[in-house]
Amino acid sequence: MSEQSNKQPNRILVIGGGFSGLTTAVDAAETGAEVIVIEKNPYLGGRVAQLNKYFPKLCPPICGLELNFKRLKNSPLISVYTMAEVENVSGGPGDYTVAVKLAPRFVNDNCVACNACSEACPAERPNEYNLGMDTTKAAYLPFNQAFPQKYVIDSAHCKADCGKACQNACKYEAIDLNMKQESVTFKVSSIVVATGWNPYDAKKIDTLSYGSVKNVITNMMMERLASPSGPTGGKIVRPSDGKPVENIVFVQCAGSRDENHLPFCSYICCLASLKQTTYIREQNPESKAHIFYIDIRTPGRYEKFYWKVKDDPNVSFTKGKVAKIVQAEGSDDVIVEAEDMQTGKKVKVRADMVVLATGMQPAGAAQKINGVNYTEEGFALSNQGVIAAGCGRNPMDVARSGQDATSAVLKAIKTGLGR
Repeated sequence: MSEQSNKQPNRILVIGGGFSGLTTAVDAAETGAEVIVIEKNPYLGGRVAQLNKYFPKLCPPICGLELNFKRLKNSPLISVYTMAEVENVSGGPGDYTVAVKLAPRFVNDNCVACNACSEACPAERPNEYNLGMDTTKAAYLPFNQAFPQKYVIDSAHCKADCGKACQNACKYEAIDLNMKQESVTFKVSSIVVATGWNPYDAKKIDTLSYGSVKNVITNMMMERLASPSGPTGGKIVRPSDGKPVENIVFVQCAGSRDENHLPFCSYICCLASLKQTTYIREQNPESKAHIFYIDIRTPGRYEKFYWKVKDDPNVSFTKGKVAKIVQAEGSDDVIVEAEDMQTGKKVKVRADMVVLATGMQPAGAAQKINGVNYTEEGFALSNQGVIAAGCGRNPMDVARSGQDATSAVLKAIKTGLGR
């Protein structure tokens, strides 16, 4: 195990390389602090990198991410470790020791992203970036504009010595099959926990039939379907037969605001479904969308966006919690059943596809870091030297995540200066 010495008067470790973590890193470095970014994925960008469009400008997220990638790449004060996980945090404000585990990438810095290894690779794996809706080779680039722009080999899906095919195909000697797991320890003055969120597991919600009824997908899957870089090249088609979607249903609060699942509002779900309604309406002007909701929550300036969608005659709303989703007899269509709370009548809607607005579950709910405090739901808690930021602290949209990250930077710097 190697130990990195504390060379800078203020050294900040950022756990998480999503939008909040990146904002924290570049903002902190521009104040003169040394920053270490720890990210468990083989790429930076987090959930935002998977979106088709994001608020408030409704532009592709790579626009904003590229700016942060450039700032990060040009900063000599930022070190990035991907495929890395924090195992333990000890010490106190101004003097923390952080133990980090580094998984082998099996690809070194010689990689020029030429794709030769992927072309030669005989094994395939589910594509996590596209939520398992397609596959990649076991030697793969996470997505076209991934940072770092470097391939990775998923050894869990390699068979026998198939990695040698990738190694033989690479003329830059970038494939290193002898890489091993490593451990490294950092001494830092403060820590920002920006571990982000995971989509709630919709299979846990029995009434919504995710996984048992065809053409019931989640909102993050819808983002990937609508994206030009997604599994269908941006064409919104249903998974079972590739039919273009003409009638679609959105089910709000899929797991959120439910004591049996997520007892809190996930904040972004209403806006996400409204945004995705515009995806289908813009792609197919004859399409129709139906939204089942408990309450529509569009805080602040986003209220105008809600009214814009609501004024569309091809979009209808029903205030009522969905009771059942079933397969239409003899068809791949889906039937959604609910009670209209405003009329008291039962409602049945038939659709080509159903999108579940699954809630935001903090990453801490699945994997807590030893030495970091959490709420019962898994949100990270701040103290004097460990500062929670972004969706790892509370559900929030991208704009608020950036603001929250900047706030975290100020607190982290204060901790370092107060040593």
